[in-house]
Amino acid sequence: MANSNSVVKNVIKVRMNHSWITMLVFCTLSLVALVATAAFGELLTAYLIDGKVSSEYNRLSYLSSEYSKDSSSVINKLEGSKLEYVIKTDDGELISSNVPDTCGIDEIDTEFVDDIMLYNDTLDPITTVDEHTLQIRSVKLSRKLMESFREIRGFEYRSFSSDVFPLWIEFEVPELNTSIFVKYHVVLDFADLTLLAGFALITVSFIILLFITFLVSVIVTGANQKKNLKLFFMDPITRGKNWNWFIFQGDKTIKSMMNADKKYAVVHLVFLDYRNYCVCHSIQAGEVLLKKVHDLISGTLDKKEIVVRSTTSNFALLLKYQSDEQLKDRISILIKSLESISDDHDFNFQAGISLLGTDRDRKKVSIENEYNNACTARETIENSDESGIVYFDDKILEDRRWNDAVRENQKAALEAEEFEVYYQPKYDPKTDTLSGAEALIRWQSPKFGFVSPGRFIPIFEKNGFITEIDHYMVTHVAADQARWLQQGLKCVPVSVNISRAHFIESDLAEQIRDMVDKEGCPRELIEIELTESAFFDDKKALVSTITKLKDYGFSVSMDDFGSGYSSLNSLKDMPLDTLKIDAEFFRGEEAGGRGRIVVSETIQLAKNLNMKTVAEGVEDRELVDFLADNDCDMIQGYYYAKPMPGKDYEERMINPVRKVE
Repeated sequence: MANSNSVVKNVIKVRMNHSWITMLVFCTLSLVALVATAAFGELLTAYLIDGKVSSEYNRLSYLSSEYSKDSSSVINKLEGSKLEYVIKTDDGELISSNVPDTCGIDEIDTEFVDDIMLYNDTLDPITTVDEHTLQIRSVKLSRKLMESFREIRGFEYRSFSSDVFPLWIEFEVPELNTSIFVKYHVVLDFADLTLLAGFALITVSFIILLFITFLVSVIVTGANQKKNLKLFFMDPITRGKNWNWFIFQGDKTIKSMMNADKKYAVVHLVFLDYRNYCVCHSIQAGEVLLKKVHDLISGTLDKKEIVVRSTTSNFALLLKYQSDEQLKDRISILIKSLESISDDHDFNFQAGISLLGTDRDRKKVSIENEYNNACTARETIENSDESGIVYFDDKILEDRRWNDAVRENQKAALEAEEFEVYYQPKYDPKTDTLSGAEALIRWQSPKFGFVSPGRFIPIFEKNGFITEIDHYMVTHVAADQARWLQQGLKCVPVSVNISRAHFIESDLAEQIRDMVDKEGCPRELIEIELTESAFFDDKKALVSTITKLKDYGFSVSMDDFGSGYSSLNSLKDMPLDTLKIDAEFFRGEEAGGRGRIVVSETIQLAKNLNMKTVAEGVEDRELVDFLADNDCDMIQGYYYAKPMPGKDYEERMINPVRKVE
């Protein structure tokens, strides 16, 4: 399942959906369009003006040649025409004019005309000298199509009556060191204005089209984003919300200031019978059932409450509650309804619950962690096939922390030999003589103190470290037996438990043989003890391993005989040497009647199969006498001795007879 950080990041990605790229493209295209429009507008305007100027220049170019031939004649013609002119020498001396000399002194560069010299009119601010060219900024349309110009670089807005602005055209007469300046009024006619207006219209249309395209893209992007978010938060089976929504919305709900005064419960609900239902019917039928479960739960929820399918047949719920009792009653009623959701089947559901009261700092709470706590609580009843409800509490938390601490320290403890071998003697009930022993493990931890097997062995069995413990025990017991033999003590066989996890190894018998031989211990002093549950695994591999162990000289016993339901069938197939009768036969109301009958018959059955018997858990003399009368070979229990360290066990070997009154 995705965690909260990844869900939030993915939501951000979906929401962004690259819309910023569309916006960037639009802004870029708009800027390019504006710059291109301005540049092209400049060129078009300059082209029109320069064309008119060039035409006027060509029309009057004869003035230069004629003036050099007959200046008076030209002056007379100019006087008689409507042209406004000024004739000056190159030194600036005025020769003739019919208007005031308003010709500027700085030449205007043109875009399309290179051989014509133009000057601005000092009385008309519409023209100006620019570094490169005459600039006209833009065109403003009116009913006449053109009422004014706006400059690009330095022009101020100006309206024109008659759409005219003046320029001075210079006609040089180099032979006389004289120049004729003719004032030309540039007029943009209807055709010119139509061209400029058409260009403006095309430009505006393009920008509008670009804006519409952008607007459509934004709308489509928003629709796709909404669709993607819906898919991102949708469960394909139930068609409701999914785990991503539970993490995203659940965190927001519990951390909202508006909900600070409300109590919430995170629930892990497991549909126990789902897989079996799919096997018997179909996966498709199972998915239909999951949707019915989801819809039933969803129909009971209030606002601000959530239900999602978290994994295959598990559901995550966020519920509001007023009290623990009210919440338990509500979930009990819900489970009762779910159990009969099908007319043809009865189902079972289990719920783990983690409470979020108002006393907790919600800002530091993660709904993902709370759901994990609810899952942890549910695991405490996962071996049951019946419906149930369990709350996550301090005890479960402490157990989990202890489990984690054991896992964290197990390897270092093994290397430091913190595990100590204890021995519990086995006595012949007829002679009260030491006849054997069982090796048991204890943990003397510098960090945790003395740790009993019940607190760490189940953890080792679950995480697989038990195989390392088995090797450790076989090696240490073999080493102890070899040392005691060297000391001249009379050693008896010691049984060592081997976990069922070991029997997946085809060379287990060889491993045990090599470990015992390495320590110099006679093989007949080591008995390999198997729990009855091991006989429920691969029977063929188990028989093969037992046979090889016996061939190597080891004896093999079955521990806890009678604790399961297949013991008799196992005895038929397994070549065992010893049978240990489970202590439960000697407890309970029927221990003095039916239980003793079973024990008596079991001892007789073992003898008929050439097996020795050991009764464990014996604590009183009456039971010892009963077992002795029924020819039980050995007794192991508190009546004779508790498990003890190796040094104390040595004393038992020195004094093997134990009389207990």
